[in-house]
Formats: sequence, C-alpha cells, structure tokens
Amino acid sequence: MPSRFWGIRQNLPRWLKIVISTTALLVPLAVWSLLSYRAWVTPIFLPTPTAVLQAGRQMFTEENLLLDVAASSYRVFLGFMVAAAVGVPIGIAMGTFQSMESLFSPIVGTVRYMPVAAFVPLIVLWLGLEEQTRVTIIFLGIVFYNAIMVTDAVKFIPNELLSVAYTLGANRLNVLMRVIVPAIIPSIIDTLRVNVAGAWNYLVISELIASENGLGFRVVQSQRYLQTDKVLFTIALIGLIGLLTDLAFKLLFNLVTPWAERSTT
Repeated sequence: MPSRFWGIRQNLPRWLKIVISTTALLVPLAVWSLLSYRAWVTPIFLPTPTAVLQAGRQMFTEENLLLDVAASSYRVFLGFMVAAAVGVPIGIAMGTFQSMESLFSPIVGTVRYMPVAAFVPLIVLWLGLEEQTRVTIIFLGIVFYNAIMVTDAVKFIPNELLSVAYTLGANRLNVLMRVIVPAIIPSIIDTLRVNVAGAWNYLVISELIASENGLGFRVVQSQRYLQTDKVLFTIALIGLIGLLTDLAFKLLFNLVTPWAERSTT
C-alpha cells in the first residue's frame, strides 16, 4: 500500500517534513520544561530553559563569549582543513592504487582505532602547549576517517566505467583526474560534512590543554563551578554552530554536484 510516512526513498510533502521536524524539537523541550519548571529535578542538575537563556545572555554581554566562539572556530577550521588536505589525497591514492593501499593501510587501519586522548601527553611533549597542539589533536581525530571513507568511495566506482575510459584512449592520469576524482566529489563532500562533527567533538579534548579561551574550555570551567546553565548553553551553542556548518555543506553539495542531489539522504 502507498504510504507517505513510510515510503522508501520517497519525498515527503513539505508540510509533513515541517511537522515531523517541529515535533522532534518540541517534545524534548516540553519534557525539559516540565521537569525543570515544576522542580522535579534539582536546578543544579537541570536548570530551566529560561535560566539557560539568561546564562547565555550574561556570557555574551559580560564574559566575552564571542572570543571563545572565534577561538574554537579557528581551531576547528584549521585542524579540519589540514585533515582534509591530508586525508582526502591519501584516500584517493589508497582506493586507486593497490600499492598505495598496501603502503598506507597498515598505518591508517591501525592508528584510527587508537584513542586520540592517549596521544595527548606525547603531543604536549613534542609540540608544547601552544595552538599547534590543540590543532594537531583535532587533526588526528578525523584525518584517518577521511582517508578510509574516501577510499571506500573510490572502490565503489564500477570497473566498467574505468574500462570504458581506457577503451576511449585515456591513460592512467586521465582516468584518475577525469573519471575517478569527478565521480567521488559527492562522496568527498559528504565525508567532510560527517567528519566536521568529529572536529567539534575533539575540540573539548584539545582545549583541556593549558587553554585560556574556547567553547570547550568554557564547558570545563563551568562544570568545575557547577554552573550547569552555562554548560547547557555552551553545548547548545556548539550544536547550533554545527547545524549551520552542516547546512553550509549541504548547500555546497547542491551547488557543486547538482546531478547527485537525488541520490543523497
């Protein structure tokens, strides 16, 4: 039977999308409001939405929260861009050439399972307590996932497509630059869109290291003084920045690869 709600890979009506998305936001907010405004949960554990908004206003007006936003955004952007510049070419090489896969796979496949937090003492020992240390932690947190995901994208290109290119007279460089790379651009954008969330996750770890500003630093500092309202606002702010970043990647996807729009989720 046809179904709007349970249709497999079928577009939903716009009004139904809005209803579902609004419900997904309002239900948790309603539960939070019920528990906090009725004082069923102690405010130190769950402050009211009003208290969280007031704490956010205070942080922006009196505690220079914009400086923390700028500092964290800079660290995430720099670590993310370096991870993309390193991980994506390695992924393309691993997916295209078995020799490169044999060269990089033992390192990428092993190190990506190692917790980045375990490397923090070594990174501090090698790089000190400056900005490069925090950027390096973010870089290590996502670079190997970039490489693995791009490698898989290359391997999903049908061999028949490569054979046709060779039949038409293409050499290896032509196949790489005019067949493989254009074919995986949608997957590269999706990979970066997914892994930028990891960059924000590793931000908190990176800002534990002798940091004097940043959103991760603000979370830890507020937690230390049991300022739960400030913790919740800062976390929500990170989520909002992440949401805007995700929307920017989706816009980039639609602009750069309009032919792949229908196949995305």
